[in-house]
Amino acid sequence: MAPDVWAGVELGGTHCHCVYGGGPHDLRARESLPTRDPTTTLSAMADLLERWKERFGEPSAIGIASFGPLDLRRDSPRYGRIGATPKPGWQDVDLLGFFMARFAVPVRMTTDVIGAALAEGRWGSGRELSDFAYVTVGTGVGVGLIVAGRPALGCHHPELGHARIVRLAGDTWPGSCPFHGDCIEGLASGPAIEARSGTAAERVPPESPVWRTVTHALAQLAHTLVVTVAPQRILMGGGVLSARPDLFPGIRRALAQSLNGYLRIAEVTSGLDGYIVPPGLGALAGPLGALAVAAGDAARV
Repeated sequence: MAPDVWAGVELGGTHCHCVYGGGPHDLRARESLPTRDPTTTLSAMADLLERWKERFGEPSAIGIASFGPLDLRRDSPRYGRIGATPKPGWQDVDLLGFFMARFAVPVRMTTDVIGAALAEGRWGSGRELSDFAYVTVGTGVGVGLIVAGRPALGCHHPELGHARIVRLAGDTWPGSCPFHGDCIEGLASGPAIEARSGTAAERVPPESPVWRTVTHALAQLAHTLVVTVAPQRILMGGGVLSARPDLFPGIRRALAQSLNGYLRIAEVTSGLDGYIVPPGLGALAGPLGALAVAAGDAARV
């Protein structure tokens, strides 16, 4: 029997990634497109998948891993739509309906960070773990949680990037989030770094004091994760951390200081080098997340 081949679209705030294949060792096609207005962006992705279908054959299913918030409640009349996103023009867009109307194969959907977490659980650093978190720091800050082997979903998917935190002492910058100001996303995302420094995150020098506030905010996010869902490992990826892997030691130190000896568990007491780590799939975690969604991993809820 021939192996399954899936199509996936990872819809990000800045770029979209389309992939076609059976996994990290069977990627038959991959292409990045800019995220523009919904009509232009969705049509470009669908046209690309149509061309790949003609070249490689029809996929078993299509997976969508998108920025949010998303309505993922199957009993909701708004199932498959984007919610109150700060991305201009994208609120209330019916992502699921668009792809279902264009393609005859099953179309499955979840958030980009849940998708990346599922990919890490299938192919990456979460393969032997039942409970872990995937954090992305880029255009936004998002968290995908795997709890007891399943994506964590209740009345809504977790939006921990918008959690409020204990601010770094003396820091009074109001933050950039249009909804919450100084939530984690409003302090540590790429747009927040640019708004605060006056230059794009990738051009901010390593000695800039901005990085101390970013490190602090991400350590506070890790603290919140540790004392709530208690993941066995925290994977941190996305464009900001991919460009600045030197931030990891500072995040670990700040987490240890914040926990202040409270939890006497091996993951913390033996050092955090193996606890807060980059994703095993690297920059492919997000695109491969869309393939994991197509494979049905997100349907385990």
